[in-house]
Amino acid sequence: MGRSRYHVLGTQPHFITSTIVNWMPLFGQTELVQIIIDSLNFLQRQQRLTLYGYVIMENHLHLIAAAANLSKEIGNFKSFTARSIIDLLHKNKAEYILGQLEFYKLKHKIKQEYQLWQEGFHPQAILNEEMLRQKLEYMHNNPVSRGYVDDPAHWRYSSYRNYMGLPSLLEVALIDF
Repeated sequence: MGRSRYHVLGTQPHFITSTIVNWMPLFGQTELVQIIIDSLNFLQRQQRLTLYGYVIMENHLHLIAAAANLSKEIGNFKSFTARSIIDLLHKNKAEYILGQLEFYKLKHKIKQEYQLWQEGFHPQAILNEEMLRQKLEYMHNNPVSRGYVDDPAHWRYSSYRNYMGLPSLLEVALIDF
């Protein structure tokens, strides 16, 4: 992950985007999304990551998160989830998808057969409350703007439900506005 031209600024929350190579819609499979959710839960339980907001779409995810070393934690998250997802794809004999992950692997990645995530994670420091609100609204409305749901509360893979006091799949550190 050292190739990213973006940099984390301190330990404040950052808006993060991570994308599957070639925008492949892998997160339409609930088994694969569960790996993402379980990994984020683990990082929070281990107090390695504070999650303020998230949305998981079919081919990318957005997070608002903070950590003592956010670059390292996101790198570990991406490495672990990639390995876990690829292992599950092998187990499920998903040869077409694996072939695509091999085809779209960057040429300099010679130590691995596949690439799941695009390099880097494009962190943007959250500088004030207005920016935080804007990023949360953008994330939570992503499924609505894509036409998947009419109400952001109907998207299971989002922190919108947390902010509305509804049951959700992941806990987040709510920001009191």
